[in-house]
Amino acid sequence: MKNKFVLKNNIRRVRRGTLDITQKELADKVGCTRQTIVALEKNKYNPSLILSLRITSVLGVSVEELFKLVESE
Repeated sequence: MKNKFVLKNNIRRVRRGTLDITQKELADKVGCTRQTIVALEKNKYNPSLILSLRITSVLGVSVEELFKLVESE
């Protein structure tokens, strides 16, 4: 049986803690919709590499700090 991995993120924690900006403000800065940010924060959507890099750039953190590949349960 193969292990399945999922991508988890810390977008909400960093967005609120570091910049204290809204989902809409982050969406505007990275060029997506607020609904996309909501889906990302709920781990319902995996971002493209480009969107991931835009988010990390705006939030001022590394990809490794924001995203983590974990084994699903």
